[in-house]
Amino acid sequence: MAKLKPDMNLIIDYLKTHSGVSSKEIYDKTSASLVSYITLQRMLKGLVEKNFIIAKGSGKGTKYVVSEAYQIIHEIDPLEYFKKEIDDRIIRKNYNYDLIKKTLNKIDLFTASELDKLNRLQELYQKKTAKLTEAEYKAEMERLAIDLSWKSSQIEGNTYSVLETERLLKDKETAAGKTKNEAVMLLNHKEALDFLVANYDYVKPLSLHAIEDIHSILMKELDVERNIRKRNVGISGTNYRPLDNEFQIKEAMEEMCSLITLKQNVFDKALLILLLISYIQPFNDGNKRTARIVSNAILMVNHYCPISFRTVDSTEYKKAMLIFYEQNNISAFKKIFISQFEFAVNTYF
Repeated sequence: MAKLKPDMNLIIDYLKTHSGVSSKEIYDKTSASLVSYITLQRMLKGLVEKNFIIAKGSGKGTKYVVSEAYQIIHEIDPLEYFKKEIDDRIIRKNYNYDLIKKTLNKIDLFTASELDKLNRLQELYQKKTAKLTEAEYKAEMERLAIDLSWKSSQIEGNTYSVLETERLLKDKETAAGKTKNEAVMLLNHKEALDFLVANYDYVKPLSLHAIEDIHSILMKELDVERNIRKRNVGISGTNYRPLDNEFQIKEAMEEMCSLITLKQNVFDKALLILLLISYIQPFNDGNKRTARIVSNAILMVNHYCPISFRTVDSTEYKKAMLIFYEQNNISAFKKIFISQFEFAVNTYF
């Protein structure tokens, strides 16, 4: 998504404090009037198309308001955002109860151009896989599973290389100088993926029970408590505090599952899973790992290309997630999702 031009930012800022005004009022009251009135109208149309603002009424009676989607989808530059230290950032410190129930259920996460790109990539994936034999498809899934197991574990601090991961998952050969838990983490990823390939419809419809089962596979032999956590957790690098009540966490997860079921667009479903499981933090550990595997399960059950995240920068991934925690904004993470879907379609199968 392109950044807003300066005059567009002025329009948004004005509408935040003067909701429900006409284009003429905006023209008269902001320095956007430095452009022509026709240009201003064109800018307003562009903001409506981006879903940043909403036009109510028609003709001369049209009034403009900032959309509920704006805070979630407008672009935040991670480089600029993290110039401020953790205690200097103005953030939403507590869990946003309205996010799932009142906001995300009303908005589309991707623009028309983004969806066009993703749908064209999905069509390419379908054409490529249609030419594969069953054995060839299985071999490509094995290759993707190795990459996903490696990268998902690396994001969480695992020090295995991709070649060491391949030897471990194919030949059960552990790497010298690595901990047992690192090997177990990788093996658990592969087991979870194998389980989902063998049980394609396990997440259809998505349920808390299914997510807990996948988490249990990922945490096997890692001395991590199963199921919904019963104590507080902190998140490194942020002052955001997730829910700390077991029953509220369970309710939030069930609301998330209902939202995913309600959404018609598969890309919306997959992106929301990545963000919301991490945001709710339902488990004592392994939340982002679970989110990545469940998101892929959603893609696979709908016959979409799974994502390995192989080329994502781990620090950029974490920063994009922190922006969602603190601002409930998806822009940085959405870029990662789109680029990794493109990489997967072009690299595998």
